[in-house]
Amino acid sequence: MELGIVQRLFGQARSAAGEPLYEVVTCTPEPGPVRTDSDVVIPVHRGPEALAEADTVIVSASMADYESAACELAPPVRTALAGIREGTRIASICTGAFVLAAAGLLDGRPATTHWQSAADLQERFPKVDVDPCALYTDDGDVLTSAGVASGIDLVLHMIRRDHGTAVANEVARGTVVSPHREGGQAQFVRRPVLEPRTSSTKAARAWALDNLHRPLTLRELAARESMSTRTFTRRFREEVGVSALQWLTQQRIERARQLLEESALPVDRVATEAGFGTGASLRQHFQAALGVSPSAYRSTFRGEPAAQPGY
Repeated sequence: MELGIVQRLFGQARSAAGEPLYEVVTCTPEPGPVRTDSDVVIPVHRGPEALAEADTVIVSASMADYESAACELAPPVRTALAGIREGTRIASICTGAFVLAAAGLLDGRPATTHWQSAADLQERFPKVDVDPCALYTDDGDVLTSAGVASGIDLVLHMIRRDHGTAVANEVARGTVVSPHREGGQAQFVRRPVLEPRTSSTKAARAWALDNLHRPLTLRELAARESMSTRTFTRRFREEVGVSALQWLTQQRIERARQLLEESALPVDRVATEAGFGTGASLRQHFQAALGVSPSAYRSTFRGEPAAQPGY
């Protein structure tokens, strides 16, 4: 899919006269059949010499092109990348960021990758400024995108940067995708709260989950454990890793996400059920946590059109 994104979108970009704006060439360190992680085998006829002619090089998703234990590139890939001309724009899709990082191209730069691999990328390459929430990053001559379909967002952004909004929008229409997606990866990540090693506040947390729709205070939660507010606050942070109020907000966001995905309740009712009180409060917290509005989130995960302004 990542390979097809590049071919499809850049291949559709046309000038006002209908002329192609890009020539897309696929190459590999060793020409021939290239295996994928599915039953599809791709015949690639161009070798690494094509990189010396490119204005833009895009590395597709791959975990097989670098030796993960040593965080080093496989020798054929290292040799191929060495042939790229200075000043060439370089980008990656999904785990292709590991290849760029192993080549030293992301040192001191912002970068992203699939949210499941972001922590691994940061740990293995500490000089990289990894943003686990971004759909894509643009640092001028080096760009990265998050998982799989975020490659669409990245390529549309590159076309928009090269040739303007009108051309990018036409490519998006031809591919039947949105020209620009709201938010970042956060809206796609499930964030379960880890069970703490000790459980002196467990009863209070269980009670809170059953009563998220109610206004809840620290005094009430502490009373459930027969503790002072001060002691409860300290114990809660020790056990869960965040404050009780932060935890409540996280749980209310998760409850709202569940209701938006699984029910047809109006946004104001979702806000009430999740304990935010008003639709305005829900929208504010949702935007801060996930980077999208509740209606946009529902549109993404339930397939319903997002509410239009004024409706």
